[in-house]
Amino acid sequence: MSGNSSMEVPQAKEAMDRFKMEVASELGVPLKNGYNGDLTSYQNGSVGGEMVRQMIKKQEESMSR
Repeated sequence: MSGNSSMEVPQAKEAMDRFKMEVASELGVPLKNGYNGDLTSYQNGSVGGEMVRQMIKKQEESMSR
């Protein structure tokens, strides 16, 4: 993940970084810490999109209880 994140809570940034790496691994995207400019927009977008889908799903599940 790039160093320009504006998250105020260090633990939240660490958790999001771990989550991003998990999603990338699930999708088979070779994401690594640091520079990822060698990846396509599609690859990067697929990771971000899947992260959002999973977060929305989790929130919807918690709201339906």
